Amino acid sequence: MSRICLFPGTFDPLTLGHVDIINRALPLFDKIVVGIGLNAAKAPMFSPEQRVKWIKEIYKDEERVEGAFYEGLTIDFCKKIGAHFILRGIRYVSDFEYEKTIADANRTLDRSIETIFLTGEPKYTSVASTIVRDIIRNGGNASPFLPDIVFQSLPK
Repeated sequence: MSRICLFPGTFDPLTLGHVDIINRALPLFDKIVVGIGLNAAKAPMFSPEQRVKWIKEIYKDEERVEGAFYEGLTIDFCKKIGAHFILRGIRYVSDFEYEKTIADANRTLDRSIETIFLTGEPKYTSVASTIVRDIIRNGGNASPFLPDIVFQSLPK
């Protein structure tokens, strides 16, 4: 049985913090699907197609990482792709409290899918997509927070 993992999120945009979590999770899994959850309540800055394209470009030489987008429950998407693990990054204690609540709900829905938490590198704890979007919207330099591929694709 392959160890398939889903790393769900909005990744709007994909940041260095996200890439850090993916890279450090690679030794743990046979395949990581970076799942872009589509949420009707959110108005993303970047299209799902653009976000998947970034993932494909960044991991073009790593066949164990792929990008996809999905709607509905994360646990249902896990079943669809055969993932028995959900990966979540934790920056602060408050993240853990929120993420544990979701992990507990997911475990209630399907006990065969386990949530794995990785703490972010300290240098990335201040990197949040919400802050990065605000920097971009206001014409600031978001390059310290983004992979070069993402930064270079931003409108100038």
